[in-house]
Amino acid sequence: MKILIVEDDKKIASFIKKGLTEQSYTVDIAGDGDEGERLAGENIYDVMLIDIMIPRKSGFSLCQSVRSFNKAVPIIMLTALDSTEDKLRGFEAGADDYLVKPFEFQELLARIRALLRRNTNQEIPNSIHFAGLEMDLSTHTVKRSGRVIDCTAREFALLEYLLRHKNKVVTRTDIAEHVWDINFDSESNVIDVYVSFLRKKINNGFSPKLIQTVIGVGYILKENPGEED
Repeated sequence: MKILIVEDDKKIASFIKKGLTEQSYTVDIAGDGDEGERLAGENIYDVMLIDIMIPRKSGFSLCQSVRSFNKAVPIIMLTALDSTEDKLRGFEAGADDYLVKPFEFQELLARIRALLRRNTNQEIPNSIHFAGLEMDLSTHTVKRSGRVIDCTAREFALLEYLLRHKNKVVTRTDIAEHVWDINFDSESNVIDVYVSFLRKKINNGFSPKLIQTVIGVGYILKENPGEED
């Protein structure tokens, strides 16, 4: 899951990014409204967090602008403005939720999950199970057939994406857009390297091989063995 934070307070933006990254979200940060609009137009985000009082373009204006080309992405307004009038203005601009500063990070996390659940019309579970593979999103643990598998934060995020799209081929572009941030070098082979690391941990010593390469296309996580594992 990929999130854009539009916040000019570097301390707040860093705090939110740290917390979301620890939850295996991929996070980009924009420091003003113009940069936020540019990133929203160039990238695919699962959620946007927009502060209202940001330079160059207010959060209200940014929200309206984003809605002109993306009506689906969930938007949460973050602000110290707590009047009913301000909240109504945020909703009229196209926001889905409104969170007043200061807030507890766990509340923000709960609201993000609620919007993701609503946007996908399905539950966002605390754990994902598939073919003996178990991923616990709350404790950040991975097991296969009861054996604990140690994963880095990036491997965990990659595996979560593959699990959420099990039995479907995902391209390197799909993975880059949802698992890596704006600093990702599209010319590098870093995705293939991480898939290789993860494949060894998930596949070696187990049957069937779950993570498979679809030559010339991308990768797929499925239970039935393929030609290449």
